[in-house]
Amino acid sequence: MITLEQIMSISKSDLQEASKTLNKDDISQLVEWLSLKDNTIRYQVFLILQNRSFFFDDVYPYWDTFKSKLKSENSYQRNIGLNLIANNVKWDTENKIDDTIDKYLQLQNDEKPITIRQCIQSLGEIASSKPDLHDKIASRLITFNLMSIKETMRKSILLDILKVLLVIRKEHRTDKIENFIQNALLGEILDKKSKKQIEALL
Repeated sequence: MITLEQIMSISKSDLQEASKTLNKDDISQLVEWLSLKDNTIRYQVFLILQNRSFFFDDVYPYWDTFKSKLKSENSYQRNIGLNLIANNVKWDTENKIDDTIDKYLQLQNDEKPITIRQCIQSLGEIASSKPDLHDKIASRLITFNLMSIKETMRKSILLDILKVLLVIRKEHRTDKIENFIQNALLGEILDKKSKKQIEALL
């Protein structure tokens, strides 16, 4: 079984290849280590599981563990949970996302701006794999209260929202989505550079 020393010795450039060599017991051990208090170890373990999830479906069985992290008092654990759920939604043959999405979307109202951003950004991955959730995701993004966020974060979060809506819009175009995008482009939260970036993606 893989050891912490082996995990910590993997360089960032080798994470992807290292993730491909894991076995079932290694994955179980890594999921357990996600709960360690050492941020450096947790982050490295998270990155390996994330890379593994890009190629194989054997992290998916731990979905319920990741789901339980969405309610953690620790924001780092909430971030781990929401990201690993998004990374594994493409393997979701049991449609576990249907019982998870409401808890997931609640993180848009998290006390930590970084968690709000990671939640919104990850919705693009979920929308790509689960078209039946397009309406629900779009509706929640469109009604997100940007004014409840501190001013310095509004542009970043609005851009995150628009990028997810553009993913959904490729397959599911609605008047509400179109109106939201147009209002964002006419509004004052985005600067000229950001507006051009969105217009180029339309």
